[in-house]
Amino acid sequence: MNNNAEQNQPQATFSHMENGSPEDWQCIAEAFGPFAQQLPQRITEHLKMLDGDFGGFPVDRLTHCLQSATLAHKAGKDEEYVVCALLHDIGDTLGSYNHADVAAVLLEPFVSEANHWMIKHHAIFQGYYFFHHLGMERDQYKQFEGHPHYERTLEFVREFDAPAFDAEAEVLPLSFFEPMIQRVFAQPKKSLYKEAVKKFEANQTEKETA
Repeated sequence: MNNNAEQNQPQATFSHMENGSPEDWQCIAEAFGPFAQQLPQRITEHLKMLDGDFGGFPVDRLTHCLQSATLAHKAGKDEEYVVCALLHDIGDTLGSYNHADVAAVLLEPFVSEANHWMIKHHAIFQGYYFFHHLGMERDQYKQFEGHPHYERTLEFVREFDAPAFDAEAEVLPLSFFEPMIQRVFAQPKKSLYKEAVKKFEANQTEKETA
């Protein structure tokens, strides 16, 4: 969002939340809508930070994410699944020790429980391919055998994560996936603030049509 535009917006006046008035929180609520609408753009910009970041891998992290999403798209996976594949490693920049958790938290309000679980646990499942090279137990993923999303996550890692390091493979550009990001992140399916936002939007519509 433009910083100058932000400076021109009304602001709350409290210095401690307990002193916030209804008018203060109305002001904050009105600023939230436009800010939330720009979430897809912020996600795209953060994803671009992976460009050129190899971390020792055969391809940079953005290429890996794009290749994972490309494989999922070509396999006929639905749009939400493809976006999950695209963003599964977006946490690499800030979550060096828990990147899967970062991606999962970002996706959680907007995707199914199955897709959220898949992304949250993919780091453990992919460990089958390399944990033993690092002195770790490669079969840690087996602790989840019998879980409803076990096979889904196993497939994701096997078909769309582990093979997505091919420098010669076709990779669809980020621009191809941007409309999907826009649609998946358009409205949360679940959120602490979901009902409050719905009520606020309804009130705003009433005011505009009055």
